[in-house]
Amino acid sequence: MEGVEALAIAIESTEGLMLRFLEDVEDDARTAQVEGLPNHFIWTLGHCAMTMHKLASKIDGQLPPDSDFIQGAGTGGEIEQFDTETVCKGSSPAPEASLYPDMERGRAIYSKACHRLAGAVRGLDPGELEAAREWNGTQIPLLDLVLRVSFHNGVHAGQVLDLRRALNMRRLIG
Repeated sequence: MEGVEALAIAIESTEGLMLRFLEDVEDDARTAQVEGLPNHFIWTLGHCAMTMHKLASKIDGQLPPDSDFIQGAGTGGEIEQFDTETVCKGSSPAPEASLYPDMERGRAIYSKACHRLAGAVRGLDPGELEAAREWNGTQIPLLDLVLRVSFHNGVHAGQVLDLRRALNMRRLIG
């Protein structure tokens, strides 16, 4: 296994990693926050999903699916969708649960984003991995972007574990 397949598997592996840490989070806790920790559970799912769709868009030219995201103004999503402005880079998680989908839907949106990005990566010709794409104001090779987004998901999974500990939730590892 090498090249695009290894990268696609790296993205797919973040699905199980993140969802394992969120499988028992109930809807009433989805926007729980603790002082000193930056994010809440449902924001994290939407943010990571949108980041994966953003990268997939750089590969396949398609926007994030309307079924999962509304191009909003930060005023909140719907029960079925995230508002792109509410979960984008630089946004702050809002405490109002009504601004976000429920946990089941959030987990489904995250999974769908993992599969879309992995599929887009698998569709690349290996020679395209060195082609640069614009990312937050700079040009970065696709190979680096896929690794960066995979790592980004892992960083946020670590934040989820920190939040679980701070909320005295059941330990999942260690």
